[in-house]
Amino acid sequence: MLKLRQLQKKKQEELASKNLPQTTQVLPAARIRLQRDLASLDLPPSVALSVLYPPENLEHLPLVQIIISPDENVYANGHFVFNIEFTDDYPISPPHVTCQNKIYHPNINTKGNVCLNILREDWSPVLDLQSIIIGLLFLFLEPNPKDPLNRAAAAELMNNPDTFVEFVRVSMAGGMVDGEYFDRVL
Repeated sequence: MLKLRQLQKKKQEELASKNLPQTTQVLPAARIRLQRDLASLDLPPSVALSVLYPPENLEHLPLVQIIISPDENVYANGHFVFNIEFTDDYPISPPHVTCQNKIYHPNINTKGNVCLNILREDWSPVLDLQSIIIGLLFLFLEPNPKDPLNRAAAAELMNNPDTFVEFVRVSMAGGMVDGEYFDRVL
């Protein structure tokens, strides 16, 4: 027993002489899960990711930014920026996702709110950051007019698909649609 105490004391002295902290910061489970999600990501070529506030930074909620650049369909060649903010309830609760560009899309309103079922009623703790990214990418490949946030865009997509395509092209170039200017995302 005496030998064990001597070894502990010696170890503490060694740590103190190296000016290393003797205790390590314990991360909440949500941040550990996000670290794991980030480490296991397999991003498609049309998605870029930046970690603005890493899970290890306890001063801020973790924040990830992705840029989706679809290479097909009506939104091809656009670059759409999304912020994904994780709370300390993740993965029990979904993260908050906002589009940073003002775009013409049935499932994204002009304030950047995103209508994606896995971010609402279909959220499950088994879903992860990879699932969210794939879901967002899918919104650009197959916009869903049946569950809209932008009702005018959804109605246009359902009733006048050719006009919808033209409105998307004009809006992506920074033009005006229905009396509203949109961000240039090309």
